[in-house]
Amino acid sequence: MPTAEIITIGTELLLGETADTNTRFIAHVLRGLGVDLFRTQTIGDNAGRIVETVRLALQRADIVITTGGLGPTVDDPTRQALAEATGTELEFHPELWDQISARIARYGRIPTENQKRQAFIPKGAVVIENTVGTAPAFIIETAQGSVITLPGVPREMETLLIDKVVPYLQKRFNLHSVIKVRTLHVSGLGEGVIDDQVGDLETLANPTIGLAAHSGVVDVRIAAKAGTESEANQMIARVEKDLRTRLQENVFGVDEDTLEGITLLVVKQCGWSLATFEFQTEESLRLRLAKIGDPTFRGGKVLQLMPENLVAEALEVRKEFEASVVLGIIYIDAEDQQEIRIIQVTPIGEEEHQLTYGGHPKNARRWAVNMALDRLRRALLEGF
Repeated sequence: MPTAEIITIGTELLLGETADTNTRFIAHVLRGLGVDLFRTQTIGDNAGRIVETVRLALQRADIVITTGGLGPTVDDPTRQALAEATGTELEFHPELWDQISARIARYGRIPTENQKRQAFIPKGAVVIENTVGTAPAFIIETAQGSVITLPGVPREMETLLIDKVVPYLQKRFNLHSVIKVRTLHVSGLGEGVIDDQVGDLETLANPTIGLAAHSGVVDVRIAAKAGTESEANQMIARVEKDLRTRLQENVFGVDEDTLEGITLLVVKQCGWSLATFEFQTEESLRLRLAKIGDPTFRGGKVLQLMPENLVAEALEVRKEFEASVVLGIIYIDAEDQQEIRIIQVTPIGEEEHQLTYGGHPKNARRWAVNMALDRLRRALLEGF
Protein backbone atom coordinates (compact mmCIF):
# COMPACT_ATOMS: atom_id res chain seq x y z
CA MET A 1 0.00 0.00 0.00
CA PRO A 2 1.54 3.38 -0.99
CA THR A 3 2.31 5.98 1.65
CA ALA A 4 1.90 9.73 1.34
CA GLU A 5 2.92 13.05 2.83
CA ILE A 6 1.31 16.46 2.38
CA ILE A 7 3.29 19.71 2.34
CA THR A 8 1.38 22.99 2.34
CA ILE A 9 3.49 25.96 1.27
CA GLY A 10 2.86 29.58 2.17
CA THR A 11 4.25 32.07 4.64
CA GLU A 12 0.71 33.38 5.14
CA LEU A 13 -0.17 29.97 6.63
CA LEU A 14 2.67 30.16 9.14
CA LEU A 15 1.69 33.70 10.13
CA GLY A 16 -1.87 32.63 10.78
CA GLU A 17 -3.25 34.98 8.14
CA THR A 18 -4.80 32.14 6.13
CA ALA A 19 -6.32 28.92 7.46
CA ASP A 20 -5.07 25.67 5.93
CA THR A 21 -8.12 23.79 4.63
CA ASN A 22 -6.18 22.00 1.89
CA THR A 23 -4.56 19.42 4.15
CA ARG A 24 -7.89 18.18 5.48
CA PHE A 25 -9.41 17.91 2.00
CA ILE A 26 -6.41 16.03 0.57
CA ALA A 27 -6.28 13.73 3.59
CA HIS A 28 -9.93 12.75 3.10
CA VAL A 29 -9.31 12.00 -0.58
CA LEU A 30 -6.24 9.89 0.18
CA ARG A 31 -8.16 8.02 2.85
CA GLY A 32 -10.85 7.16 0.34
CA LEU A 33 -8.21 5.77 -2.00
CA GLY A 34 -6.69 3.55 0.68
CA VAL A 35 -3.43 5.53 0.80
CA ASP A 36 -1.68 5.69 4.17
CA LEU A 37 -0.95 9.29 5.13
CA PHE A 38 1.97 9.38 7.55
CA ARG A 39 2.88 13.06 7.80
CA THR A 40 1.60 16.57 7.05
CA GLN A 41 3.53 19.81 7.45
CA THR A 42 3.47 23.49 6.56
CA ILE A 43 6.46 25.56 5.46
CA GLY A 44 6.93 29.12 4.28
CA ASP A 45 7.76 30.48 0.84
CA ASN A 46 11.46 29.74 1.18
CA ALA A 47 13.11 27.87 -1.69
CA GLY A 48 15.80 26.26 0.44
CA ARG A 49 13.38 24.88 2.99
CA ILE A 50 11.03 23.63 0.26
CA VAL A 51 13.92 21.75 -1.38
CA GLU A 52 14.96 20.16 1.91
CA THR A 53 11.42 19.25 2.95
CA VAL A 54 10.53 17.64 -0.39
CA ARG A 55 13.75 15.65 -0.52
CA LEU A 56 13.19 14.26 2.97
CA ALA A 57 9.55 13.48 2.19
CA LEU A 58 10.57 11.51 -0.89
CA GLN A 59 12.85 9.38 1.25
CA ARG A 60 9.89 8.37 3.42
CA ALA A 61 6.84 8.34 1.16
CA ASP A 62 5.76 7.11 -2.27
CA ILE A 63 3.49 10.11 -2.86
CA VAL A 64 4.32 13.70 -1.92
CA ILE A 65 1.60 16.29 -2.50
CA THR A 66 2.41 19.99 -2.24
CA THR A 67 0.04 22.94 -2.44
CA GLY A 68 0.82 26.64 -2.82
CA GLY A 69 3.59 28.82 -4.18
CA LEU A 70 2.64 28.53 -7.86
CA GLY A 71 1.69 32.18 -8.39
CA PRO A 72 3.48 34.65 -10.69
CA THR A 73 5.26 36.69 -8.03
CA VAL A 74 8.82 36.58 -6.75
CA ASP A 75 7.67 35.09 -3.44
CA ASP A 76 6.20 32.02 -5.19
CA PRO A 77 9.28 29.77 -5.34
CA THR A 78 7.69 26.32 -5.49
CA ARG A 79 8.37 25.59 -9.16
CA GLN A 80 12.09 26.36 -8.92
CA ALA A 81 12.40 24.56 -5.58
CA LEU A 82 10.68 21.42 -6.90
CA ALA A 83 12.99 21.34 -9.90
CA GLU A 84 16.03 21.55 -7.64
CA ALA A 85 14.64 18.99 -5.18
CA THR A 86 14.22 16.44 -7.98
CA GLY A 87 17.47 17.19 -9.80
CA THR A 88 16.11 18.91 -12.87
CA GLU A 89 15.57 22.43 -14.22
CA LEU A 90 12.66 24.58 -15.30
CA GLU A 91 11.46 24.45 -18.88
CA PHE A 92 9.22 26.96 -20.66
CA HIS A 93 5.97 25.60 -22.15
CA PRO A 94 4.60 27.89 -24.87
CA GLU A 95 1.24 26.08 -24.88
CA LEU A 96 0.85 26.77 -21.16
CA TRP A 97 1.59 30.44 -21.72
CA ASP A 98 -1.13 30.52 -24.38
CA GLN A 99 -3.58 28.94 -21.95
CA ILE A 100 -2.63 31.35 -19.16
CA SER A 101 -2.90 34.37 -21.47
CA ALA A 102 -6.30 33.27 -22.73
CA ARG A 103 -7.61 32.80 -19.20
CA ILE A 104 -6.37 36.22 -18.10
CA ALA A 105 -7.93 37.77 -21.19
CA ARG A 106 -11.34 36.50 -20.08
CA TYR A 107 -11.12 39.03 -17.26
CA GLY A 108 -10.46 41.78 -19.77
CA ARG A 109 -6.81 42.08 -18.74
CA ILE A 110 -3.52 41.84 -20.57
CA PRO A 111 -1.07 39.33 -19.01
CA THR A 112 2.07 40.89 -17.52
CA GLU A 113 5.56 39.59 -18.14
CA ASN A 114 5.93 38.19 -14.62
CA GLN A 115 2.93 35.93 -15.18
CA LYS A 116 5.01 34.07 -17.74
CA ARG A 117 6.76 32.45 -14.75
CA GLN A 118 3.73 30.19 -14.38
CA ALA A 119 4.48 28.59 -17.76
CA PHE A 120 7.85 27.30 -16.52
CA ILE A 121 7.57 23.69 -15.33
CA PRO A 122 10.30 21.25 -14.15
CA LYS A 123 11.70 19.41 -17.15
CA GLY A 124 10.07 16.03 -17.73
CA ALA A 125 7.12 16.75 -15.44
CA VAL A 126 3.58 15.75 -16.36
CA VAL A 127 1.67 18.99 -16.83
CA ILE A 128 -1.83 19.35 -15.35
CA GLU A 129 -3.74 22.13 -17.06
CA ASN A 130 -5.55 24.36 -14.60
CA THR A 131 -9.00 24.83 -16.11
CA VAL A 132 -10.22 26.92 -13.19
CA GLY A 133 -7.22 29.19 -12.59
CA THR A 134 -3.98 30.50 -14.06
CA ALA A 135 -1.42 28.36 -12.21
CA PRO A 136 -0.73 25.02 -13.96
CA ALA A 137 -0.07 22.04 -11.71
CA PHE A 138 2.38 19.24 -12.44
CA ILE A 139 3.61 15.79 -11.42
CA ILE A 140 7.27 14.85 -11.18
CA GLU A 141 7.99 11.13 -11.23
CA THR A 142 11.29 10.05 -9.70
CA ALA A 143 12.88 6.73 -8.80
CA GLN A 144 11.70 7.33 -5.23
CA GLY A 145 8.09 8.26 -5.94
CA SER A 146 5.76 10.92 -7.31
CA VAL A 147 5.68 14.59 -6.36
CA ILE A 148 2.32 16.15 -7.15
CA THR A 149 2.29 19.95 -7.04
CA LEU A 150 -1.05 21.75 -6.86
CA PRO A 151 -2.07 25.41 -6.51
CA GLY A 152 -2.86 26.70 -3.03
CA VAL A 153 -6.24 28.26 -3.87
CA PRO A 154 -8.62 25.72 -2.30
CA ARG A 155 -11.22 25.56 -5.11
CA GLU A 156 -8.52 25.18 -7.75
CA MET A 157 -6.68 22.55 -5.72
CA GLU A 158 -9.84 20.55 -5.03
CA THR A 159 -10.90 20.52 -8.69
CA LEU A 160 -7.51 19.41 -9.99
CA LEU A 161 -7.10 16.82 -7.24
CA ILE A 162 -10.43 15.14 -7.97
CA ASP A 163 -10.45 15.48 -11.76
CA LYS A 164 -6.78 14.82 -12.57
CA VAL A 165 -4.77 13.55 -9.63
CA VAL A 166 -7.11 10.83 -8.34
CA PRO A 167 -7.24 9.02 -11.72
CA TYR A 168 -3.46 9.32 -11.95
CA LEU A 169 -2.93 7.82 -8.49
CA GLN A 170 -5.36 4.98 -9.15
CA LYS A 171 -3.50 4.02 -12.32
CA ARG A 172 0.05 4.74 -11.13
CA PHE A 173 -0.22 2.84 -7.84
CA ASN A 174 -2.88 0.31 -8.83
CA LEU A 175 -5.16 1.49 -6.03
CA HIS A 176 -8.11 -0.72 -5.24
CA SER A 177 -8.34 -0.54 -1.46
CA VAL A 178 -10.54 1.89 0.43
CA ILE A 179 -10.42 3.33 3.93
CA LYS A 180 -13.75 4.00 5.57
CA VAL A 181 -14.21 5.96 8.78
CA ARG A 182 -17.19 6.12 11.13
CA THR A 183 -17.18 8.30 14.22
CA LEU A 184 -19.37 7.66 17.26
CA HIS A 185 -20.13 10.72 19.41
CA VAL A 186 -20.28 10.09 23.16
CA SER A 187 -21.45 12.40 25.94
CA GLY A 188 -21.67 11.99 29.68
CA LEU A 189 -18.40 10.07 29.99
CA GLY A 190 -14.85 11.42 30.17
CA GLU A 191 -12.13 10.31 27.80
CA GLY A 192 -10.39 8.35 30.57
CA VAL A 193 -13.55 6.44 31.47
CA ILE A 194 -14.22 5.58 27.83
CA ASP A 195 -10.62 4.44 27.39
CA ASP A 196 -11.03 2.18 30.42
CA GLN A 197 -14.12 0.60 28.86
CA VAL A 198 -12.88 0.16 25.28
CA GLY A 199 -9.11 0.12 25.69
CA ASP A 200 -8.73 -3.42 24.37
CA LEU A 201 -10.39 -2.36 21.10
CA GLU A 202 -7.87 0.47 20.73
CA THR A 203 -5.16 -2.14 20.19
CA LEU A 204 -6.82 -3.54 17.05
CA ALA A 205 -4.78 -3.29 13.85
CA ASN A 206 -7.73 -3.16 11.43
CA PRO A 207 -10.14 -1.56 12.09
CA THR A 208 -8.31 0.97 14.25
CA ILE A 209 -10.01 2.78 17.14
CA GLY A 210 -9.08 6.25 18.35
CA LEU A 211 -10.45 8.75 20.87
CA ALA A 212 -10.65 12.55 20.70
CA ALA A 213 -12.15 14.74 23.44
CA HIS A 214 -14.05 17.99 22.73
CA SER A 215 -15.27 19.72 25.94
CA GLY A 216 -17.96 17.34 27.11
CA VAL A 217 -18.15 15.23 23.97
CA VAL A 218 -15.74 12.43 23.05
CA ASP A 219 -15.39 11.10 19.51
CA VAL A 220 -14.65 7.41 19.05
CA ARG A 221 -13.25 6.95 15.54
CA ILE A 222 -13.43 3.59 13.75
CA ALA A 223 -11.26 3.34 10.60
CA ALA A 224 -11.26 0.21 8.42
CA LYS A 225 -9.14 -0.60 5.39
CA ALA A 226 -10.48 -3.19 2.93
CA GLY A 227 -10.62 -4.19 -0.70
CA THR A 228 -14.12 -2.82 -1.17
CA GLU A 229 -16.37 -0.29 0.52
CA SER A 230 -18.79 -3.07 1.42
CA GLU A 231 -16.08 -5.07 3.22
CA ALA A 232 -14.93 -1.97 5.11
CA ASN A 233 -18.49 -1.21 6.18
CA GLN A 234 -18.93 -4.76 7.49
CA MET A 235 -15.71 -4.49 9.50
CA ILE A 236 -16.85 -1.18 10.99
CA ALA A 237 -20.32 -2.51 11.78
CA ARG A 238 -18.92 -5.37 13.90
CA VAL A 239 -16.78 -3.05 16.00
CA GLU A 240 -19.51 -0.42 16.25
CA LYS A 241 -21.91 -3.01 17.65
CA ASP A 242 -19.37 -3.90 20.35
CA LEU A 243 -18.76 -0.24 21.19
CA ARG A 244 -22.47 0.52 21.48
CA THR A 245 -22.95 -2.47 23.78
CA ARG A 246 -20.26 -1.14 26.08
CA LEU A 247 -21.08 2.56 25.94
CA GLN A 248 -24.89 2.17 25.64
CA GLU A 249 -26.96 5.39 25.84
CA ASN A 250 -23.83 7.50 26.15
CA VAL A 251 -23.49 7.23 22.36
CA PHE A 252 -25.75 9.98 21.07
CA GLY A 253 -24.87 10.14 17.37
CA VAL A 254 -22.51 9.35 14.51
CA ASP A 255 -20.45 11.23 11.93
CA GLU A 256 -22.18 14.58 11.18
CA ASP A 257 -24.63 14.36 14.09
CA THR A 258 -24.38 17.09 16.72
CA LEU A 259 -25.48 17.02 20.33
CA GLU A 260 -27.81 19.98 19.80
CA GLY A 261 -29.30 18.38 16.71
CA ILE A 262 -29.94 15.04 18.41
CA THR A 263 -31.38 16.69 21.52
CA LEU A 264 -33.75 18.81 19.47
CA LEU A 265 -34.77 15.71 17.52
CA VAL A 266 -35.68 13.94 20.77
CA VAL A 267 -37.81 16.94 21.80
CA LYS A 268 -39.52 16.82 18.41
CA GLN A 269 -40.15 13.07 18.66
CA CYS A 270 -41.90 13.70 21.98
CA GLY A 271 -44.22 16.06 20.15
CA TRP A 272 -42.95 19.05 22.11
CA SER A 273 -41.15 22.35 21.44
CA LEU A 274 -38.12 23.94 23.11
CA ALA A 275 -37.12 27.37 24.39
CA THR A 276 -33.96 28.39 26.27
CA PHE A 277 -32.52 31.01 28.54
CA GLU A 278 -28.90 31.61 29.49
CA PHE A 279 -26.71 33.89 31.53
CA GLN A 280 -23.07 34.76 30.71
CA THR A 281 -22.73 32.01 28.09
CA GLU A 282 -22.15 34.34 25.11
CA GLU A 283 -25.49 33.12 23.73
CA SER A 284 -23.88 29.78 22.89
CA LEU A 285 -26.93 27.62 23.53
CA ARG A 286 -29.38 29.69 21.49
CA LEU A 287 -26.99 30.09 18.56
CA ARG A 288 -26.25 26.38 18.30
CA LEU A 289 -29.93 25.44 18.35
CA ALA A 290 -30.98 28.25 15.99
CA LYS A 291 -28.41 27.14 13.43
CA ILE A 292 -30.34 23.89 12.92
CA GLY A 293 -33.31 25.80 11.50
CA ASP A 294 -36.01 23.55 13.00
CA PRO A 295 -39.22 25.26 14.23
CA THR A 296 -39.19 22.85 17.16
CA PHE A 297 -36.82 25.42 18.68
CA ARG A 298 -39.00 28.41 19.50
CA GLY A 299 -36.18 30.74 20.52
CA GLY A 300 -33.99 31.74 23.42
CA LYS A 301 -33.60 34.54 25.94
CA VAL A 302 -30.30 36.05 27.06
CA LEU A 303 -30.44 37.28 30.66
CA GLN A 304 -28.61 40.41 31.76
CA LEU A 305 -28.96 39.59 35.45
CA MET A 306 -28.72 36.24 37.19
CA PRO A 307 -32.23 35.11 38.21
CA GLU A 308 -32.96 34.46 41.87
CA ASN A 309 -35.24 31.54 41.09
CA LEU A 310 -34.42 29.30 38.12
CA VAL A 311 -37.78 27.53 38.10
CA ALA A 312 -39.68 30.82 38.04
CA GLU A 313 -37.49 32.09 35.21
CA ALA A 314 -38.02 28.86 33.25
CA LEU A 315 -41.79 29.07 33.61
CA GLU A 316 -41.74 32.66 32.42
CA VAL A 317 -39.68 31.71 29.36
CA ARG A 318 -41.98 28.79 28.61
CA LYS A 319 -44.94 31.15 28.62
CA GLU A 320 -43.14 33.82 26.57
CA PHE A 321 -42.13 31.43 23.77
CA GLU A 322 -45.14 29.11 24.09
CA ALA A 323 -42.82 26.12 24.42
CA SER A 324 -43.31 22.72 26.04
CA VAL A 325 -39.71 22.38 27.26
CA VAL A 326 -37.34 24.97 28.68
CA LEU A 327 -33.58 24.52 29.10
CA GLY A 328 -31.66 27.13 31.06
CA ILE A 329 -27.93 27.62 31.78
CA ILE A 330 -26.34 29.95 34.31
CA TYR A 331 -22.56 30.34 33.99
CA ILE A 332 -20.63 31.81 36.91
CA ASP A 333 -16.95 32.55 36.39
CA ALA A 334 -15.35 32.52 39.84
CA GLU A 335 -11.66 33.11 40.56
CA ASP A 336 -10.65 29.52 41.14
CA GLN A 337 -13.28 27.61 39.14
CA GLN A 338 -16.32 27.92 36.89
CA GLU A 339 -19.77 27.03 38.20
CA ILE A 340 -22.63 25.95 35.95
CA ARG A 341 -26.27 25.71 36.92
CA ILE A 342 -28.68 23.92 34.63
CA ILE A 343 -32.46 23.71 34.77
CA GLN A 344 -34.84 21.79 32.56
CA VAL A 345 -38.59 22.07 32.76
CA THR A 346 -40.63 19.55 30.77
CA PRO A 347 -44.20 18.25 30.86
CA ILE A 348 -42.87 15.30 32.86
CA GLY A 349 -41.09 17.28 35.57
CA GLU A 350 -38.36 19.69 36.59
CA GLU A 351 -34.66 19.04 37.20
CA GLU A 352 -31.86 21.27 38.45
CA HIS A 353 -28.14 20.48 38.29
CA GLN A 354 -25.15 22.32 39.72
CA LEU A 355 -21.77 21.48 38.19
CA THR A 356 -18.22 22.77 38.53
CA TYR A 357 -15.69 22.95 35.73
CA GLY A 358 -11.96 22.78 36.28
CA GLY A 359 -10.61 22.90 32.74
CA HIS A 360 -9.45 25.81 30.61
CA PRO A 361 -11.80 28.78 31.12
CA LYS A 362 -12.15 29.34 27.36
CA ASN A 363 -13.69 25.87 27.01
CA ALA A 364 -16.08 26.27 29.96
CA ARG A 365 -19.05 27.68 28.05
CA ARG A 366 -18.97 25.01 25.38
CA TRP A 367 -18.67 22.35 28.09
CA ALA A 368 -21.63 23.88 29.94
CA VAL A 369 -23.83 23.84 26.83
CA ASN A 370 -22.89 20.24 26.08
CA MET A 371 -23.67 19.19 29.66
CA ALA A 372 -27.07 20.91 29.53
CA LEU A 373 -28.02 19.40 26.19
CA ASP A 374 -26.92 15.94 27.28
CA ARG A 375 -28.92 16.09 30.50
CA LEU A 376 -32.05 17.16 28.67
CA ARG A 377 -31.57 14.41 26.08
CA ARG A 378 -31.22 11.77 28.80
CA ALA A 379 -34.17 13.06 30.81
CA LEU A 380 -36.47 12.90 27.81
CA LEU A 381 -35.30 9.43 26.77
CA GLU A 382 -35.72 8.08 30.31
CA GLY A 383 -39.16 9.66 30.62
CA PHE A 384 -40.43 7.83 27.56
